[in-house]
Amino acid sequence: MQIGSMISAPTYPSVRIGRPPSTCRGSPLNPYWKPRGSVETRMNTTSSIATTITQLSSDPSQSIRIHLSHLDRLLQKVPSPQPDPQNHSDKPLQENRVRGFIDGLNLAGIWPRWQAAEDMSPRHLKSLQRLLSRSPEYSPRNKLGERWPEYHGCNDWAGLLDPLDENLRREVVRYGEFVQAAYNSFHSNPATSADAPPTPRHVALPDRLYKVTKSLYATSSIGLPGWVDDVAPDLEWMTQRSSWVGYVAVCDNEREIRRMGRRDIVIALRGTATCLEWGENFRASLVPIEDGSTSKVECGFWSLYKTGGAHVPSLSAAVVEEVKRLMELYKGEPLSITVTGHSLGAALALLAADEISTCAANVPPVAVFSFGGPRVGNRGYGKRIEDNGVHVLRVVNAQDVITRVPGVPVGDSYSHVGSELRVDSRSSPYLKPNADVACCHDLEAYLHLVDGFLASDCPFRENAKRSLVKLLDEQGSNVKKLYMNKALKLNDIRVGTNREVLGNINDSMVTCLPSPS
Repeated sequence: MQIGSMISAPTYPSVRIGRPPSTCRGSPLNPYWKPRGSVETRMNTTSSIATTITQLSSDPSQSIRIHLSHLDRLLQKVPSPQPDPQNHSDKPLQENRVRGFIDGLNLAGIWPRWQAAEDMSPRHLKSLQRLLSRSPEYSPRNKLGERWPEYHGCNDWAGLLDPLDENLRREVVRYGEFVQAAYNSFHSNPATSADAPPTPRHVALPDRLYKVTKSLYATSSIGLPGWVDDVAPDLEWMTQRSSWVGYVAVCDNEREIRRMGRRDIVIALRGTATCLEWGENFRASLVPIEDGSTSKVECGFWSLYKTGGAHVPSLSAAVVEEVKRLMELYKGEPLSITVTGHSLGAALALLAADEISTCAANVPPVAVFSFGGPRVGNRGYGKRIEDNGVHVLRVVNAQDVITRVPGVPVGDSYSHVGSELRVDSRSSPYLKPNADVACCHDLEAYLHLVDGFLASDCPFRENAKRSLVKLLDEQGSNVKKLYMNKALKLNDIRVGTNREVLGNINDSMVTCLPSPS
C-alpha cells in the first residue's frame, strides 16, 4: 500500500528561502525543497512564504501529509540496490544504513504497531535460547503489602490494566499456572471409578508455597448409552458422568503470606475434557438459579455445577464446604478467596464465586481470574455478581471465538460481567497472525500473551520472561517458521517428540492423555 494513496497531499506554491553555499544539499523529504533553478524560482515573494506558514500552523496534519507524500514519491523513485554476487562485504553496512534511515523517520509514532513484530523478534539465537532455557526466567514477585486488595480487584483493577501493572501481570500468570496444574493432574489420571469413592489425588502445584486441601468433581446430568463403552472401552473416561475438575489450595508459607499481605485460598478449575462436558456446553438455554429469579445462567454450566455423582458431592457442595472449613481454620487472619479457571472452568469459576460470596457471614474478599471464558448468564445475573461484591477479571484473546458464545448479548440474553484484560494473539512476534481457533483458545497461548502485554497501543514487550518451550511443543504448527527452525537447531530435536529434552516440562505430562478440546 502506498503512503501517498492513503493521504492525498495538497499542492503548495514553490517556496525557496535563502540557500547556504552549493556544497550543502537539501533533503528530498522537505516539502519545500526543489532542485536549484533560476533566480526567479529562488526569489518567491515573502507573502507566499507567510501564506504557507499560516496554513501549516492552522492545520499541523497538513505538514504530516506533505512529508508522507514526498516519502512515497522517494520510495517509488529510488531503485533498490542490486547485490554484488562477487562481494558481500558491504551487505551489513547497507542494511544498517537502510534501517537507520527508516528509524530516523520515526514512523512508529504514527503507526505504533507497524514494526512491532519485526522489532521484538529475537534475531539473535542468544535471545531465543534464553526463552528456551531449562531454567526459565520469571517476573519478580514484588511485595504487595497493604495494596493487595487493589490487586485482588477491590477497585475493579482501575488503572492497572492498560498499561498492565507488572505486579498484576505476575499474579495473573501465576493463577493461570494453577489452572494448568488442574489440566495436568486430570490428563495424567482421567478415570473416575463409578463403584467406589475416589481416593485423594496428588496435584503437582507450580507454586510449592501452596498446598492442596480438596479435590473437586463435576457431574453431568446427561449420560450416553452403555454400548458406547463397549465399542471404545479404552475411552471409558470420556463418557463417565463424574470427572475430576479441579482443586482447592491454600498458601501455607509464612514468608509468602507476608509478601502477599494475606493468606490466599485458590480454587482452580480446568476446561472441557470429556464428551459429556461437551454435551453440557451445548445446552445453551437460560435457566433461573432460583424459582422466580431474574438471574439466569446457561443450563449446561448450571447442571455441571449443581449435579452430584454416585460417590462424589456436587461441585457446588464441595466448594462451599471446603471454603467454610478453611475460613474457620484460619479465623482471625486476613484472607482472600481467588477462583480461577479456563474455558468451561472460567464459567464454573463464576458460579462458584457467586455462591461463595453469600455462603456465610464475613466472607473474605472474593475475586475471579478467568481465561478464555464464555458468557455465563444474563444481565440480571451480572448485576447479582456485582451486588454480591464479587470482582471479576476476564482475560480475553481478541481472536478467541469461545469468548463470544453462547448467545447474542441483547435484551435479556447472555452478557459478560466484570473487567476485561484484552490481549491479541496477532501481537505476538512468535505466533502466526492467522493462528487457528485451538491456538487462540489455548491456555498456554493466553499466558504467553499476558506475559508479553504492555498496553493496548504498545507492541509485545522485548523483555518477556515466559519460556517458549510449552508453546512450541503444544502449538508448533501455529508458531512462525523462523522461530520453529531456530528452536530445532538450538535443541537438535523435533519439537513435540521429546518434551524431556525440550526443558522445563512436568514429568507427569509425558504420559498425559490429550484433551479433545
